[in-house]
Amino acid sequence: MLTTANPFDSKTILDGIRRWVEIETPTEAPDQINKLATLVAGGYRDLPVAIERIPGHSGCGDHLVARSAWGQDKPGILVLSHLDTVHPIGFIERLPFRIEGDSAFGPGIYDMKGGAYLAYHAFAQLCATAEPPLGVTQLYVSDEEIGSPTSRALIEAEGRRAKYVLVTEPARDGGKIVTGRKGVARFEIFVRGVPAHAGTRPEDGRSAIRELANIIQTLEAMNDIKRGVTVNVGVVRGGTKPNVIAEEAYAEVDMRVPSIADADVLVPKILNLKSRTEGVSVKVTGELNRPPYEKGNAGAALYEHAKTLAAEIGFDLVDTSTGGGSDGNFTAPHTATLDGLGVDGKGAHTHYEQMYISSIEPRARLLHRLYQTLR
Repeated sequence: MLTTANPFDSKTILDGIRRWVEIETPTEAPDQINKLATLVAGGYRDLPVAIERIPGHSGCGDHLVARSAWGQDKPGILVLSHLDTVHPIGFIERLPFRIEGDSAFGPGIYDMKGGAYLAYHAFAQLCATAEPPLGVTQLYVSDEEIGSPTSRALIEAEGRRAKYVLVTEPARDGGKIVTGRKGVARFEIFVRGVPAHAGTRPEDGRSAIRELANIIQTLEAMNDIKRGVTVNVGVVRGGTKPNVIAEEAYAEVDMRVPSIADADVLVPKILNLKSRTEGVSVKVTGELNRPPYEKGNAGAALYEHAKTLAAEIGFDLVDTSTGGGSDGNFTAPHTATLDGLGVDGKGAHTHYEQMYISSIEPRARLLHRLYQTLR
């Protein structure tokens, strides 16, 4: 399998991560993602797996499923990873793969090529030892960074078949594992008013921008930081000229909610926003596109098991909740899910994105032990 005496040697693993990082894979570049998918699939060539490649559509790349030759007749372990990054093509010139002290830099190295590679490497080591009790299915998707529109159905179907879901998103704040994520909703707001000359006949007009301002105040009032509810109007457009009463205005809104109960109240509230001005219409479209990932009993038991394994390996595994969504949001409502199992580091989505080399070995070993011991 490996020439080194230590199958979890961080230098060997880092060489593998580097090969994945140096193929740039923005979500909107399906040819690049497919190039990486071919490299990833090639790594399984000599392992006891069945590889299924699902062709991409709607401008997204292919998805890859690797199923162990054993244990597929009953619910097993699903490992979720994504191959796409947020960084545009050419970003690697600004952020080339390099090592400085304990940090390795590169586009998507922390979110989440490092973690995706660890899952593959731990699986390859598993195949070199006795057959574990549960089958392992590894799913690599191409569109997580835009909300998984083409992979969601696949993730949910595989999640329902599994007994456990392990997500290789990066660790948080010094190696914390993720046992809860907020639900994410997105909305578009279209406001149509009546245009008029702002100087000579303002009374004939009905301003779409003024109505949108009313709506923004209503949305801002829904924020409840203490409870973990955030509503952000992130994009606003409207009007044509300063001397024309605006006929149209538009906004895009992001909402994060900690629980399904919050979503059940707030999503309809936003979808039913009404105009306060006669002659002005308001139309809202959107939905909850990632359900909240709440820490249930099964997820808590899975975390406790991982914590025990980490202690045996020699590190303390602490859990946390986060506002960011992941593919774990799709599986957590019905299957025990543990997230943030990837590498530790910092700077996801930035020009200084990096992973900590010292996190490679312990976290690869943790994934390996989870594969070996989950029953």
